[in-house]
Amino acid sequence: MNTMPLTSLLWFAAIIVMIPLALWLLKRTPLGGAASGDVMRSIAALPLSTSQRILTVEVGHGDQRRWLVLGVTPNSITTLHTMEPPAEAPGAIVRPHSGQAGSFANVLQRLRSGASGTDRAP
Repeated sequence: MNTMPLTSLLWFAAIIVMIPLALWLLKRTPLGGAASGDVMRSIAALPLSTSQRILTVEVGHGDQRRWLVLGVTPNSITTLHTMEPPAEAPGAIVRPHSGQAGSFANVLQRLRSGASGTDRAP
């Protein structure tokens, strides 16, 4: 009895099964970029059209944290405004997928109310 074709078929099946498993593991490890160290996180997004949106992104740690309001198009990313994050508790920050309507409007309202004060960055 020749077991060579059966062995080859089992190895082929094992490799086919390991490909999705390896991709799944790679996506969840620092090697695959899963661990960003929380240096940057998205606060809110407002789609303006199918190819344009406004994003609010938090960058930095501790006292060096800043919120950037970015205009995003297919050709460029432009910094529209830079500000310090609010002094609220971290749990009170609205996450982009929280399902609350108008969350970006709240961020823009805070931005506008602080524009004449000291929140404006140089």
